[in-house]
Amino acid sequence: MADKLLIIMVNTDPANGSELGPPFFQATVAAAMEYEVEIVLSGRAGELAKKGVAEKLFVHEGSHKSVYDFIKDAHEAGVVIKLCTPALEIWGEDLIPEIAETVGGAYVISEAMNDDTVTFTY
Repeated sequence: MADKLLIIMVNTDPANGSELGPPFFQATVAAAMEYEVEIVLSGRAGELAKKGVAEKLFVHEGSHKSVYDFIKDAHEAGVVIKLCTPALEIWGEDLIPEIAETVGGAYVISEAMNDDTVTFTY
């Protein structure tokens, strides 16, 4: 059985708040279950790594919990959050402190192909 969950957020559009909660919530739950968990933000979802963006986004209208709160919950639970390097060119280098490091495509592919890793994509 795999002991690592890799969540790749590449198709998630920050403009649609309802898409943003599940990946962070599931990552938090998996970390609480003592799995090793990583989230890699790439493509459009990479914008969430930029300071000031996730704080203004909400999963649903009327919620008092921002997407950044979900990110902080995941981080506090032990989820390692990474940013795909090309996203730096698009969204800039002023990143939220929860970003552990930047990684390239070879890292993502290597981790996804590992037999000990289950990969979810959003």
